Amino acid sequence: MRLGINLGYWGAGMDADNLAVAREADRLGYAVCWAAEAYGSDAATVLSWVAAQTERIDVGSAIFQIPARTPTMTAMTAATLDSLSGGRFRLGLGVSGPQVSEGWYGVKFDKPLARTREYVEIVRKAMARERVTHDGEHWTLPLPDGPGKPIKLTVHPVREHIPLYIAAIGPKNLEQTGEIADGALVIFFAPEHAEETTLGSLRAGRAKAGKDLEGFDVVPTVPMAVGDDIDALADIFRPYTALYVGGMGSAKQNFYNKLARRMGYEKEAAEIQEKYLSGDKAGAAAAVPRRLIDSTALLGGVERIADRMQAYADAGVTTLSLAPAGFTLDERIAGLRTGVEALERAGLA
Repeated sequence: MRLGINLGYWGAGMDADNLAVAREADRLGYAVCWAAEAYGSDAATVLSWVAAQTERIDVGSAIFQIPARTPTMTAMTAATLDSLSGGRFRLGLGVSGPQVSEGWYGVKFDKPLARTREYVEIVRKAMARERVTHDGEHWTLPLPDGPGKPIKLTVHPVREHIPLYIAAIGPKNLEQTGEIADGALVIFFAPEHAEETTLGSLRAGRAKAGKDLEGFDVVPTVPMAVGDDIDALADIFRPYTALYVGGMGSAKQNFYNKLARRMGYEKEAAEIQEKYLSGDKAGAAAAVPRRLIDSTALLGGVERIADRMQAYADAGVTTLSLAPAGFTLDERIAGLRTGVEALERAGLA
């Protein structure tokens, strides 16, 4: 199992610290550094900046939002980043959510599975430097009865195959991800519930493609906090968990809430969502069960974190992307180093 670092979103006032974290992760031998985007910083610019100031670590989009770019634009960006980084780019894609897709990009959030499948087909064809043609429900290239003609990418990526990941949560999305992608970017991954929430669906998708999970990269982002007081450490992530389970989406459509329910937290997920959407964010955070946080994060000292890392590896995780807690650079760097130490103690390095 390899380690990754998830820098999250840029532009929160800690950009210099984020770069320092990426460079230290590079020095420590982390496999990949991910950057996110929603409706603030864009991941492509951040990754080009990080790639220019690191040497070995891969840089990955977690995620490029599908409604934000045409598929051929994404292929252009991926090929350019792979070229500029010397073959270190990983392409992570995701449909985002209805609020961002429709409110920020003006793109209808409908048929996300079919849209993703078509998008990936076009991106792969473009990155392979084939002349791009596509006749689908969501994209038609070239447009008919006009001056357009099939065009191929002029940029040559360093690698013939740029790894493609999809951010997936629901069973159908996970199954399709197993079928059409090289890896899955997942969140709130609990080793104890891995089969019923994640791996079973991925495995079914791989079987559709005539493959198994061998060589498929399972990549959860896992919050991490180091210390002795587990309750206090869990409290750090209460607002974060409440935001996703309670507030990421509407009462009818919240993928993270549904995931918590599949993990057995039916009553708790309903209470968190009701309180969050009514404006009681503190109450929603207080309603998050500690065991939900503990099962989806790395909390404690080095030995306890090493034991949990072993559980993640045993559950089928191949790249563990850490999101170390901390408001200072020293705290975040210490978290990076603890991650390496724990991985070594678990015998997974």
